[in-house]
Amino acid sequence: MGEEQESGVPENTVTIEQAGACRKKVSVEIPEDAIKGATDEQYKTLRKEAMVPGFRPGRAPRQLLEKRFGKEVTEQVKLKLLTDAGESAIKDNELNILREPDIDFEKIELPADGPLKFDFEVEVRPEFDLPPLEGIPVEKTKLEVTDEQIGGEVQHLQRLAGMWVPREKGKIEPDDQIIADVILKTEEGPEQKLDNVEIYVRHNGFVGPVPVEKLDELLTGAAAGDSRQTTIEIPKTYFKEEYRGKKVDIQIHVKDAKWLKPADLDEDFLKKVDIENENELRERIRDTLQSRLETQVRTKMAEQIYKYMLDNTDFELPVDIVAEQADTVLQRQYSRLMRQGLTQQQIEEQMVQLRAASEQQAKEQLKTFFIMDKVARKLEIEVSDEEINGYIAQLAIQRGQRPERMREQMTRDGSLAQFRLQAIEDKCVAKLLESAKITDVKPKKKAKKQEKPLRKSPKRRRKSATN
Repeated sequence: MGEEQESGVPENTVTIEQAGACRKKVSVEIPEDAIKGATDEQYKTLRKEAMVPGFRPGRAPRQLLEKRFGKEVTEQVKLKLLTDAGESAIKDNELNILREPDIDFEKIELPADGPLKFDFEVEVRPEFDLPPLEGIPVEKTKLEVTDEQIGGEVQHLQRLAGMWVPREKGKIEPDDQIIADVILKTEEGPEQKLDNVEIYVRHNGFVGPVPVEKLDELLTGAAAGDSRQTTIEIPKTYFKEEYRGKKVDIQIHVKDAKWLKPADLDEDFLKKVDIENENELRERIRDTLQSRLETQVRTKMAEQIYKYMLDNTDFELPVDIVAEQADTVLQRQYSRLMRQGLTQQQIEEQMVQLRAASEQQAKEQLKTFFIMDKVARKLEIEVSDEEINGYIAQLAIQRGQRPERMREQMTRDGSLAQFRLQAIEDKCVAKLLESAKITDVKPKKKAKKQEKPLRKSPKRRRKSATN
């Protein structure tokens, strides 16, 4: 039996045992005197409230109350004792549980005499030691904006502001736009005729509603009045059911071809982008690219922090919670395959690999969560409501929504809690980077990609073109 509390009620006897990875078995013994005291208190309350024929409230004898309400009183006392004892055992023994214990109240009976004994298991946070948080080795790639990158961005802007110009007497080239009459024919269905279809001459393009690989190879070299035909096999995952998994014969009769004439880098162009001269344009582009590179560098450094923490922290994960998380990941993958149009049989064929991948992904996500949560507590990092509101405001601006509406939406779909956790992780990573051992490294050389030059305007009178 346990020692008596200051109130005179004997304490429960509690034993804690390891029951597996992140699981504790809690055994509780409630003394007979505590059961008797709780029962007496319940009947005392009942006597004041019970309506018993022949007796005024508060006057019915205990024996009569036991006869009429004994079963209900026993059940109420049992539930109160089990609930209070379970909560006290967890609190007094400082068990950092992940969710409430699952106590099967119906299988536990209140004894007629003697102590009440019961046990239950709880999942607790994993116990582990963090690696050193100062001096984490991190490589910082020194990325610099090049004139070549700036030139590429200028050309991109010129193309965006360009206009489609008729290609007169010339052969179709990649990236052209053509107007064509199209005939589509599947194995089972009738011919489908489409007039004046816009087709962009790209490697992976569309002819009407049908995707066509190597479309540029099919159309390059043709001219207005020419016809091209091909037969393709539509993927079984295609979103349009009428073409899914079928062979389609395609006939294309070219009526007109256009090429994209980039806008000239002149005064009119600079005025449209609110720039005074070409030098200012290039400086703005440099600033934008530099900001983009800095974000890229920070992301790579953060990835190294996460990898360091994962590689240098070892602990077992709660099996049930890993399974639940894996189910969530698997369900997302399953829904993605369904949206792609796969049949049930096709999905089932991929389930073995999906299950293995989802379990590994779930383990990594959970491990990262527990590690960064402990880092946050050790470094005393928190995120205030004001900071969360600031993050939401930035996100709302990016998506063109009102901040209050976005917050309501995130609260409804449950993403606000995840958003807060991510904000805490971001602050943890930033704090760890402050004391990290950072080494500057040169970027790895990539194979030089030849930039596509701007096509020069043909020496002929310019005609207006529709977009």
